[in-house]
Amino acid sequence: MAISVNSRALRTVLLVCGFLASGLAWSGPAAAGTLLSPGTAVLIKKSVEPFGQSTAMLLDGGLHEKWQRVQRRIDDEMVQIALCEGDPEGCVSPAALQFLAIVDAARLREGRARLGEINRAINLAVRSVSDLAQYGELDVWASPLATLTRGGDCEDYAIAKFVALRRAGIAPDDLRIVIMRDTIRGEDHAVAAARLDGRWLTLDNRRMAMVEDSDIRNYRPTYVFDQHNVMRYTDAPVVMSSLAAPSLVTPANQAPAKAD
Repeated sequence: MAISVNSRALRTVLLVCGFLASGLAWSGPAAAGTLLSPGTAVLIKKSVEPFGQSTAMLLDGGLHEKWQRVQRRIDDEMVQIALCEGDPEGCVSPAALQFLAIVDAARLREGRARLGEINRAINLAVRSVSDLAQYGELDVWASPLATLTRGGDCEDYAIAKFVALRRAGIAPDDLRIVIMRDTIRGEDHAVAAARLDGRWLTLDNRRMAMVEDSDIRNYRPTYVFDQHNVMRYTDAPVVMSSLAAPSLVTPANQAPAKAD
């Protein structure tokens, strides 16, 4: 999209630069590793994380690399979103305008209502579709505008909510994405989590109501992501199931479990 050099364009450029300089930039250097391993875990942390369990930071490996890749795509989308915010009439991305409308509606609310607004709006805006049906692959993590355009599965909902909550003014320290193991279905599931008044609320694509982490049953948390890092819950298996390495946990003649 061509942009003329005028005061509106100048404001837009300043908006983009201010966004990246303010600590909202998502990218970081890609880490070494393969998708066959979540990566090396170090620096065990006492729990300030959802579910109140200790975590170990992953410095490399498949999950860390995957999170870094999606953050780079988010960086690109944040520029598009900022341009559309500065010049809505010239915006060529319907998904960016939709994302901005969701965030603007949330900003009109406070506290739990703000979180609930984004949870409901993204649940309603995104078409649920599996990665296998959409990409021909088992596990693809999409950025928010791609998800709003094409649909997605649980981790795509969670990523979109994570980014929208940050854009709506929630502090990075109060935002997470959590991967949980459904102990009944035998599959992985991803949710966004936001801390409010010292308590973690989960934003789930399977329900409109937000549920506090302490009230969740039949799920075991395995991994948690903040703005820059990937951490493993220290009582979880080192090798994740289908989200990181489906071939490690699935016999060749059996359909793999999939996060949904």
